[in-house]
Amino acid sequence: MHYVVVSFSHKNTDLATRERLALSDELKREGVACHLLGSEAINETIILSTCNRVEIILSAKEPFHASQRVLEILSESSGISLDELEGRADIYEDNGAIHHIFSVASGLDSLVVGETQISGQLKDAYKEAFEKGWCAQKLGRVMHFAFKCSKEVRSSTAISQNPVSVASAAVNMAKQKLGDLQGVEAVVVGAGEMGTLAAKHLITHGARVALVGRDRLKTQEVARQIEGEVEVYVMEDLEALINTHTLLFSATAAPHAIITRSMVRPIDRPRVWFDMAIPRDIEEMTVPGLSLYAVDDLKEIVEKNMALREEQARIAYKIVGRYVQEFFRWLQTLEIDPIIKEIRERAKEAALEELQKALKKGYIDPKSQKSIEKLLHNAFNRFLHTPTKRLKSIADEPSADTIVESIKYFFDIEDDVGLNRYKCEYYMNLRSES
Repeated sequence: MHYVVVSFSHKNTDLATRERLALSDELKREGVACHLLGSEAINETIILSTCNRVEIILSAKEPFHASQRVLEILSESSGISLDELEGRADIYEDNGAIHHIFSVASGLDSLVVGETQISGQLKDAYKEAFEKGWCAQKLGRVMHFAFKCSKEVRSSTAISQNPVSVASAAVNMAKQKLGDLQGVEAVVVGAGEMGTLAAKHLITHGARVALVGRDRLKTQEVARQIEGEVEVYVMEDLEALINTHTLLFSATAAPHAIITRSMVRPIDRPRVWFDMAIPRDIEEMTVPGLSLYAVDDLKEIVEKNMALREEQARIAYKIVGRYVQEFFRWLQTLEIDPIIKEIRERAKEAALEELQKALKKGYIDPKSQKSIEKLLHNAFNRFLHTPTKRLKSIADEPSADTIVESIKYFFDIEDDVGLNRYKCEYYMNLRSES
């Protein structure tokens, strides 16, 4: 069994291509997952799709065939050529895959290093995968360690203090462009996590916020949870709002643009708009007095924050490295004990089968059966004592994988012997919620 991640992010894929790859639509994710799990090379999958990345996380039998199948399916779903996807994708296997997952969960691979939103997004992706039967123990144990690692990075470093998300980076850029946000009227479109964060940051800077959602009651509930005065509107009000307010922050899950050129009228003052959605919420346009920024434009602020966070990031990466080592060490010990048990059981079965044959042929007095069973048991225990002791002793050594795989091969032991006994904490919580 192997771990594989096929990654498209702000690091290797431009915004337009990420839009086409995006799997923000639930039905589209389900279709991709169904095709992935239909491959003999793939055991389990988790699909993470955010404004900055599409990550396909796999437990796989054959890493090469698994990653190739991912690229083929994404090519079909996005309409992007297979050659282009192969040229863009970052593909991680085993050790590299686990390190990448832990780094993503800890906010170290984000556009804004140290942002905390990604951990929640990864939990949501895992929750969906578990509830829909796309993943079980193999990826469950990875997620368990990933969330533990993320928690320690947050608690042991200052990387997430005064956290900077894409939403807060957009608000900071707005402040840079306008000089002061006190009293400025801002429209926030989308009552999800990103929109809520944008609204909170705007209120902190003194802006007056109009929150726009699809459902008035749900949007009102979100507005009540935001500390500060927030006016609530619905999508039918959007066209009027964008032509009267100075600032606009849009972050919906709509599959197409919700703000088009035909909706925009000229006004007598500058406007600054931020499109934080993937796919984009705002149609590309050139309008006098309107400055339009997308996710990738936020790198201007992100790069400044990077300099402040470099030292904390180095500490965080050390934590990630330690968790990666602990994860594989734990997997190795989890695997060795069942192998030892399996070898002992096979030795016992072989001895008892031969004993039964001898009894049937009259070679042994039935009255002696129990004594001979005890003798055979002591014999194979003595024979296996040294191999068992040495096998346990190499659990933490780099050579352990090779030795364990060799033993599995020589004794014809299946890959998953004994591993299904594990249930991670998050997995158990999901079971209790369902």
